[in-house]
Amino acid sequence: MIKRIAVYCGARDGNDPAFDHEAERFGKWLVAHDIELVYGAGAFGLMGTLARTVLKNGGQVHGVITTELAQRGAIYKELPDVKIVPNMDIRKQTMMNLADGLLAFPGGFGTLEEISEAASWTTVGDNHKPVAFYNFAGFYDPLNDLFHRMNKAGFVEEPYLNSVLFSDNFDQILTFMQNYHAPAHRHYGK
Repeated sequence: MIKRIAVYCGARDGNDPAFDHEAERFGKWLVAHDIELVYGAGAFGLMGTLARTVLKNGGQVHGVITTELAQRGAIYKELPDVKIVPNMDIRKQTMMNLADGLLAFPGGFGTLEEISEAASWTTVGDNHKPVAFYNFAGFYDPLNDLFHRMNKAGFVEEPYLNSVLFSDNFDQILTFMQNYHAPAHRHYGK
């Protein structure tokens, strides 16, 4: 059962107001489906929009932020539940531990790094939770193409390629997460 979703997304709004609108729409969708938000505790960009929308609509939000980012003023101070951790590695691990599913919204380098680590950890057996990309307006099409290219080149086996979902439909993402079974982790022979 999916009770909490960790969302990795931009600490900026992006150039198109549609990104912000989608963060609002997803926040309302989370509340309507009684799913709690786990995110990076930021006040700005899509992160802030998503958290404010969930809270404004009566949902639950769990934030995880590093000491450095909190000291630099990135933290959303109205969060009822926030964990301040020493560094990004602990932040990512804490978010994974708190969530039942992991989702990337549009974002930048940090978003890509966080969701890529979750997908990578699937292959070594350190992540048994579903990984999905919200592919709004084809935002992640190039990455999806790259993953398939990695598969064709023999670097990503079929079970791991199929363990990641790219979708522009919230209900489809939830169905994927609810029915997810982690593939067996890689074994290395002699």
